[in-house]
Amino acid sequence: MKITKSLFHAGVLGLSLLATGVMAAVPAAEADKLGKSLTPMGAEMAGNADGSIPAWKPLPKNAGSVDSKGFLSNPYASEQPLFTITAKDVDKYKDKLAPGQYAMFKRYPDTFKMPVYPSHRGATVPDDVFAAIKKNATTTNLVSGGNGLENFDTAVPFPIPKTGVEVIWNHITRYRGGSVTRLVTQATPQPNGSYSLVYFQDQFVFRDKMKDYDPANPGNILFYFKQKVTAPARLAGGVLLVHETLDQVKEPRSAWVYNAGQRRVRRAPQVSYDGPGTAADGLRTSDNLDMFNGAPDRYDWKLEGKKEMYIASDSYKLDDPKLKYADIIKAGHINQDLARYELRRVWHVVATLKEGQRHIYAKRDFYIDEDTWQAAVIDHYDGRGQLWRVAEAHAENYYDKQVPWYALETLYDLQSGRYLALGMKNEEKQAYDFGFTATTSDFTPAALRQDGVR
Repeated sequence: MKITKSLFHAGVLGLSLLATGVMAAVPAAEADKLGKSLTPMGAEMAGNADGSIPAWKPLPKNAGSVDSKGFLSNPYASEQPLFTITAKDVDKYKDKLAPGQYAMFKRYPDTFKMPVYPSHRGATVPDDVFAAIKKNATTTNLVSGGNGLENFDTAVPFPIPKTGVEVIWNHITRYRGGSVTRLVTQATPQPNGSYSLVYFQDQFVFRDKMKDYDPANPGNILFYFKQKVTAPARLAGGVLLVHETLDQVKEPRSAWVYNAGQRRVRRAPQVSYDGPGTAADGLRTSDNLDMFNGAPDRYDWKLEGKKEMYIASDSYKLDDPKLKYADIIKAGHINQDLARYELRRVWHVVATLKEGQRHIYAKRDFYIDEDTWQAAVIDHYDGRGQLWRVAEAHAENYYDKQVPWYALETLYDLQSGRYLALGMKNEEKQAYDFGFTATTSDFTPAALRQDGVR
């Protein structure tokens, strides 16, 4: 009788773990595909049947020159578009577009276009990151019903994903250089194209890049983030601090803001989910930053599979330091003559708001690049089921540092005709500075007051 009960309880426990998606690691034999039929990051190594998507071929560190500010030259500068999609012929390509991309052609038929170039799959990361990803494949598990991770190392916990939430965790934890400091700008143009800029100084450090990190006791922190507004004058001196946790159900994100006018540090629980984004004029939520960030617990995540799609890639032209911000920001959308699209394979994940949960986005469709785990396009739907906002990221491989990331994030509001562009650095004194070092004491609420001095 005792044996029967033990077996019964073990069976119930096993079914429970499977039902909540806790058992996420794959067998060693499956993980062995990484670096063979799959890239070390988990993408298909081979190209597609007709060759329009090539096999993976990582860019070398010396793929181009780097100027004194850290800006990269365009290794594909000599290439011309294969063709340009316009509103006149967009239906011909509809099967390779997200609904949001298609809607942009309908919203701006005279100006929105997509120049499509030859595809390249050059994204890569350092060898030690590849090794950590392969280790994660067999050791990392989901906890808290899929809302946290255990036994996670460095980046990309699920290079061979089986569920939608695993794909989303790959985006959340993907490699971004380990640490970076950057000067970036944000614009929120009016429908007529007029805009003002907000200037940010960001510091971003994953836990294992902190000087005082203890690998034997990693804790629940994923990374530390600090963002200071440096202009305009009415906003300058405000600072946001975030301690991002791996399991945000067990221990929610901690956030604080320093108000320069009041000279006070306050807790900021609104910096999560659909709380307002910093100085964004109501055009983005907190979890719109980095295309999507934070806890996945308010949504059900369904993995639809893979598809071929035109996404903004190798966006060196858009990141050229010779450009002025006025060259980029135009009425309705950015200057699409500066954009570059390539045919890529993406993971399609549908996020549907759980019953009883609250968020201004009732549904989100994610299209995530297989080579980098970066979200390329996210369509956002309102409570009526209407397509509302379209997020599109213009990706760039920072080949000298082996870091895939974004040159620019955009979020288009189809209803108001306004949009947000975040991440421009063309006119700044330096590009991204990877290798930033810090200790946990640099990311305490007490340190905010010093950071916020004007």
